[in-house]
Amino acid sequence: MSKPSVIAIDGPAAAGKTTLGHALAQELDYLYFDTGVMYRAVTLAALEESVDLVAEERVAALARRIVIDVTEPTEADGRLATVCIDGRDVTHDLRSPTVDANVSRVAAYPGVREAMTHQQRRIAERGQLVMVGRDIGTVVLPDADLKLFLVADVETRARRRHQEYSQQGRSDSYDDILESMQQRDRRDREREVAPLRAAPDAIRIDTSAQSTEEVLRLALRLIEKINGA
Repeated sequence: MSKPSVIAIDGPAAAGKTTLGHALAQELDYLYFDTGVMYRAVTLAALEESVDLVAEERVAALARRIVIDVTEPTEADGRLATVCIDGRDVTHDLRSPTVDANVSRVAAYPGVREAMTHQQRRIAERGQLVMVGRDIGTVVLPDADLKLFLVADVETRARRRHQEYSQQGRSDSYDDILESMQQRDRRDREREVAPLRAAPDAIRIDTSAQSTEEVLRLALRLIEKINGA
């Protein structure tokens, strides 16, 4: 099977982007690249350098200054990729509660998004990767060989996230997760820069009632269909 050089996967939180993206990357022997880690990396760098996260231009200047790289996993510790800031492995630091609490603010800054778009495109130039996010097909890689847009009803997505958190030992209630997800969806859709929407040529996949294996098989059939067109 001839393989597309770059696959873009977009969609709201817990629609199945990570699961499908990682499975496709493994199937194709590609790099799995969740662009959300870059915004976490900027947030982490700002916290480490005591940059005021409310000072938008200072955070954006930091985002333009640092070099973030995403590569295949360099450690067999469960990571899906290795993330470095200026050559320093920060993969596990990106999931700290402090980063969790501040990344949404940082990711909303236009200057930060612009800086990260440039860095994402730099990494994509290597080819052979599956890039996952919320504006990949529309902004970052509008010429991607294959664009998928995953959706699922918000109740299903909240249940998935609740199960994920429970497995991690977290006690977040379903109702709190649902409310938070609804707010996140609204912010993603209504933000002025790179709002969440499907590219005109993206293929929509509703994962609400499909298993991980079913979604993967569908994506692989789409790749075969495109290559045979």
